[in-house]
Amino acid sequence: MQKRYMTFQKSSGISPYIWSVLSLLPFYFIFQSSSSIEIIVGIVLTILFFISYRLAFMSKKWPVYLWTCILIGISITMTILFQFVYFAFYIAYYNGNIKNRVAFITLYVIHLVSTTISINYHFVLQNELFLKQLPFIVIVWISVILLPFNIYNRKKQDQLEEQLKDANDRISELVKMEERQRIARDLHDTLGQKLSLIGLKSDLASKLIYKDPEQARSELKDVQQTARTALNEVRKMVSSMRGIRLKDEIVLVKQILQAAQIDFIGEDEIKLVNVSLFLENILSMCLKEAVTNVVKHSHASRCLVHIVQSERDICITVKDNGEGINAEKAFGKGSGLLGIKERLEFVNGSLCVHSDGGTTLAMTVPNDVKPREKEELA
Repeated sequence: MQKRYMTFQKSSGISPYIWSVLSLLPFYFIFQSSSSIEIIVGIVLTILFFISYRLAFMSKKWPVYLWTCILIGISITMTILFQFVYFAFYIAYYNGNIKNRVAFITLYVIHLVSTTISINYHFVLQNELFLKQLPFIVIVWISVILLPFNIYNRKKQDQLEEQLKDANDRISELVKMEERQRIARDLHDTLGQKLSLIGLKSDLASKLIYKDPEQARSELKDVQQTARTALNEVRKMVSSMRGIRLKDEIVLVKQILQAAQIDFIGEDEIKLVNVSLFLENILSMCLKEAVTNVVKHSHASRCLVHIVQSERDICITVKDNGEGINAEKAFGKGSGLLGIKERLEFVNGSLCVHSDGGTTLAMTVPNDVKPREKEELA
């Protein structure tokens, strides 16, 4: 409890002391009056002001107008009777905390006009006590102009930051859900079919073991090979779950293209600024699928991989000099491009496919570089 109190006290700065002085200040001006009735009226108005001020913060909808008008009326009365203008600072602070824009603008204008009129009233009368505090009066008047907008904009910014935090939390949950679905889909595609095959061949081998031992031995070899293939695919899937950086994927891409006797054209080093592992992992999977398509279907002799990062986005281009692709069947089932498109759309990215003297895939995702990092990209 003591720790929380110290934290609050530390974060508040000198604000509590300023408000304390301003709360006691009206009594100094009230007791400058020689009339007992005016002193009593001043004390009552001061107490009524603070009660109304508290109720104003607790009110919503139309009572906001009521309490603010009462506060403005008391402030004008105190200014005219006792040359005390500092209640206007309280009201300016309260106006900045009004959430409704129409109410904020309406009460801001009413308060500014009424404060300006009450100040000019004493300028006309040339009251000595009023003229002595002229520098502070100017500060209060400037505060009445600027403080409400400053507080209002800060509240709006805090509200937007809170909404952004909630949106990021929801996105994180969606990412987790999508990842679970992807894992389930990969497990089904990787293990489901092969385990079913292992089961069928095992049953067949058990039936053939006495009738046709040679055929049963062949079926068992198929079971063994299928099990090894399933194990390798599971290992690859687990490796992809751990996440991979683009620079590491480029090394694997070079090896795949070299094994397929396809020349790799592209940068040896990938320089990306402040890109999350999640985003790089998605780009790596898309790049792997794109290069796999080149190896399987293009019959190309060269493959260009170009990665560029700008202030707005990251673009990966994969271009080959192969046979090209049919635009109508580009996103058909089994092409692999549909999976790339779905992954990119999940992070608000896009995929463009061109077929002109080969096939060109342009994969673009929004850049998640922080503002302070943007200068490094120039």
